Amino acid sequence: MIPTERLRLHPLDTDGARAIVDGQRDDRWHAEFPRDDDRDAAGMVLERYHEIFGSFVIVECASELVVGTIGFFGPPDASGTVVVGYGLVRAARGSGYASEALRGLVEFAFARDVRRIVADTERDNVASQRVLEKAGFSRTHSTDEVHWYALVR
Repeated sequence: MIPTERLRLHPLDTDGARAIVDGQRDDRWHAEFPRDDDRDAAGMVLERYHEIFGSFVIVECASELVVGTIGFFGPPDASGTVVVGYGLVRAARGSGYASEALRGLVEFAFARDVRRIVADTERDNVASQRVLEKAGFSRTHSTDEVHWYALVR
């Protein structure tokens, strides 16, 4: 578990991932959870579970509800680089939770063998770009569809 000031990031295990993918409901989940991206993250857990560099559910401490997911797209590559992604239910957006969760994940990663963290966001997703920048990431390059960001230890 990764604690932050207002959140707890709990590892998403295969049982939790199966519940999300199968469309089950849990009273510890926000009414808007899971989103399509959360189902995708859960599917990745089922395809290639990694105990350390996997996905996490984001729990809001005040409500004790799961409000999103955040995590790695796999373990570090040979250069020590990981790719991360994140998402929140609409009701939790605009509260600084995404940046807070990302900073917690960054601290977790840099305490291990990670040297560089990268993420991409759609060119028109200004809110996600701000999340990355608030967490210390810098834009490295862009394609027609996305902007890429990185943070180096």
